[in-house]
Amino acid sequence: MILIITGLSLLSYLLGSIPTAIWYGNTYHAIDIRLHGSGNAGATNTFRVLGKKAGSIVLFVDALKGFLATSLASILFYMHQVDWQTCVMLKIFFGFLAIIGHLLPVFCNFKGGKGVATTLGMVLALHPEAAIASILIFLVVFGISHYVSLGSMVASILFPILLSLGVFGPVEPAIIYFGIFIAALVVFTHRMNIVRIFQGTENRMYLIPAKK
Repeated sequence: MILIITGLSLLSYLLGSIPTAIWYGNTYHAIDIRLHGSGNAGATNTFRVLGKKAGSIVLFVDALKGFLATSLASILFYMHQVDWQTCVMLKIFFGFLAIIGHLLPVFCNFKGGKGVATTLGMVLALHPEAAIASILIFLVVFGISHYVSLGSMVASILFPILLSLGVFGPVEPAIIYFGIFIAALVVFTHRMNIVRIFQGTENRMYLIPAKK
């Protein structure tokens, strides 16, 4: 069992390490996304630099990385190798490794994105209802402020709050605690965005582009 968990842990990290934005930009546009826009190797910068199609693909794949890694624990549960509480803990562990992989990808000199899309995939696997609510919160904040970074931070902060309030019924305490940790991580990785928001220099994006 230790060898199996070790192997799945490595697989989770490698899944997270897939540099979707970098590979997509190089393959289909012959550019290094890290040299354009904000310089971030993630979905938001891909939307900004390469457009909706590219951004949507990167967003989907990056989220899928987190979802698949987190779901690896379910294999052990359905094979009756672990109980449900252990499965939840392993889901959190595998999902976190995928996020670390996205932040520090082995394939790109350990310089990756900010992990928001991968985190989204993880929370979708952990608690779909709360994840969908967080997506709606993100869209509202983004739609009003036009700041993707602000929407990401507010949604990540409200995720554990909604769970702790019991909005979606009973939930494993471990998921709430990890939600708090993830919120802190998202805010930390967006610390420079916070500075730019207060300075009024943060890049704006629009859900519905203004008509020319």
